[in-house]
Amino acid sequence: MPLSPEQEAEIADQRGQSQQTLRAVAPGMEDHLYTAYPVLDHGFVRVIDYMGDDAAICQAARVSYGKGTKSVSNDEGLIRYLMRHWHSTPFEMCEIKLHVKLPVFVARQWIRHRTANVNEYSARYSILDREFYIPAPEHVAAQSTVNNQGRGAPLEGAEAARVLEILKADSARAYDNYEAMISDEGQQGLARELARMNLPANIYTQWYWKVDLHNLFHFLRLRADAHAQYEIRVYADEICKLVADWVPFAYRAFEDYRMGGATLSATALDCIRRMVKGEEVTQESSGMSKGEWREFMGVMG
Repeated sequence: MPLSPEQEAEIADQRGQSQQTLRAVAPGMEDHLYTAYPVLDHGFVRVIDYMGDDAAICQAARVSYGKGTKSVSNDEGLIRYLMRHWHSTPFEMCEIKLHVKLPVFVARQWIRHRTANVNEYSARYSILDREFYIPAPEHVAAQSTVNNQGRGAPLEGAEAARVLEILKADSARAYDNYEAMISDEGQQGLARELARMNLPANIYTQWYWKVDLHNLFHFLRLRADAHAQYEIRVYADEICKLVADWVPFAYRAFEDYRMGGATLSATALDCIRRMVKGEEVTQESSGMSKGEWREFMGVMG
């Protein structure tokens, strides 16, 4: 269960409060504030705060203090231009702070995106909850035979059941020992900062993660991609929904140019020009390696 009744009551109280403000607000994001959206079996994502909107991106690009005579279509066109030409600083004018509950092994992958501010729940001071990520049967998969860092076909039947039982039993045993080590019943008990090292990587942690929109888009481009690991991709997918309501113009441009677009090398562009002229181009005549050619043909469909 991602949230306890007490936490749900606290969120309801936060959402029930309203204050007048002079700052720019995004109605779509206001609807999401504080709400916890479930991810995986015990995780969630929720917006704690944000700054800026589509207009803030345009204002930064124009370096103006007012809206002037521009129209909504001007804003969307400008944002698409900025995205198309890989401008970054206008998108950095928007920021978002998220509260995320996630398995430790997902957090270790996530933290590789170093262009953010992070404050994580400390197991040195507090006791971690008995909550572990146990994948659904359809996500228990074998090692891929073509990708050393990915999964292949799902395990089936008795093999899937065997693996799931190991995951559940090992998680429970590790937490039982964790509790026993920190217990102070009749003994001093091991320090929490030491006892935590016995816990498995599928235990849940929490953090506040604050990032600007430019770097968030970079995170989403990698982690919402179909090739990303499922357990981090589902978090990225949930964040995509939030961003789409927060900065709709910027998100549509991001979907078009980053998620749906492709980056081609000078060699690949030369091949396309030759193809347009009617020339037959093969891997041998393209100047590409076999891997590059395979990816190029994937883009060409």
